[in-house]
Amino acid sequence: MTHSVDRILTTHVGSLVRPPALADFYRRMRDGEPCDEAAFRQCLETSVTEVVRQQAGIGIDIVSDGEFGKTQTWSRYVLDRLNGFEFRRLRPGEAASSGAAALTGRDRELFPEFYAEWDKTQDSVLLRAPGRWVCNGAISYRGQALIGRDIDNLKRGMAAAKIPSGFLPVVAPGSVVPERADEHYASDEAYTFAVAEALRSEYRAIINAGLILQVDDAHLTGAYERIVPPGTLADYRKWAEMRVAALNHALQDIPEERCRYHICWGSWSGPHVADVQLKDIADLLLRVRAGCYSIEGANARHEHEWRVWEKVKLPAGKVLMPGVVSHHTNVVEHPELVAQRLVRLARLVGRENVIAGTDCGFAQGPLVRRVHPTIMWAKLGSLVEGARIASLELWGAKAA
Repeated sequence: MTHSVDRILTTHVGSLVRPPALADFYRRMRDGEPCDEAAFRQCLETSVTEVVRQQAGIGIDIVSDGEFGKTQTWSRYVLDRLNGFEFRRLRPGEAASSGAAALTGRDRELFPEFYAEWDKTQDSVLLRAPGRWVCNGAISYRGQALIGRDIDNLKRGMAAAKIPSGFLPVVAPGSVVPERADEHYASDEAYTFAVAEALRSEYRAIINAGLILQVDDAHLTGAYERIVPPGTLADYRKWAEMRVAALNHALQDIPEERCRYHICWGSWSGPHVADVQLKDIADLLLRVRAGCYSIEGANARHEHEWRVWEKVKLPAGKVLMPGVVSHHTNVVEHPELVAQRLVRLARLVGRENVIAGTDCGFAQGPLVRRVHPTIMWAKLGSLVEGARIASLELWGAKAA
């Protein structure tokens, strides 16, 4: 993993707000309307090239394709790339296994009135026909053409912008499984490891292309409030340990220095009072075979947890990528605040072991944005400026 040798490097978590022309294609796909495939591919290619140019222009060092090639959300996109799943329309009285309302947990129990209103704003995430995804056969990977297209589009954009470092975000095995009922495998463990084995193909393709692999695993933390209570922290950790083992199986041939692991506490703007605490899972995160750990650091519910690193030792050679701007608010963080967040962590783990990032993606799939695009770019600009200020404090005049 690239270290911050003479200044704090900058990046983000991956998902960026789609431009209107590209979002219109995805809206038509969702609604089952006719779509010109050649026109879509051209729009996608052009959109990725432009968003890479914008990232480079604002000063982002390690860029992504904005996740523009994904037809659905950060985890559901993989259903286009795996065999063994079936989408079924709901029968009367049957509950959906995907979508905002399916994410039951302690937070919803504590704030039912809020969620009753909030759920109504999330409809455009879902397929028009309500239903559930079911694993009904052996899982295998079939997304070679799609990941190849994403790789080509990002590398083309990087070449045009003269940016040497880029990453592609992909889903962790444990974040594919939770909302997709299993009708094929004998156990939850067998199901999760089957997904892990299939996803190895996608992971290797990204590494073989010379890009950085980012693995997104929001369900690892999100499951806590659905397990505890009535379960205990020990119950949750046992559940999470198997997911970490499955991910490490998928990563077994991946150089750690080329992989970063992203967790967050869910990208929705809810109360989050039932979230698991970082101190209770930090050791589990550090078991993942990755060179960089991307963790929310600007979220008002979790910003205080930078102090976890006063007691938890970051392993040698590893990098922390704290979120220093948030997708949860339209308030644009002041660069001085961004710098403070970076400096206090750098003083604990070493300035060379910190890369400035975002809490999560600025878009939830192709059709739902967390903030307005103008605010997104302002936040990324503040991130870059804050990293510059922090670098001057940490390196002095030598900061490049």
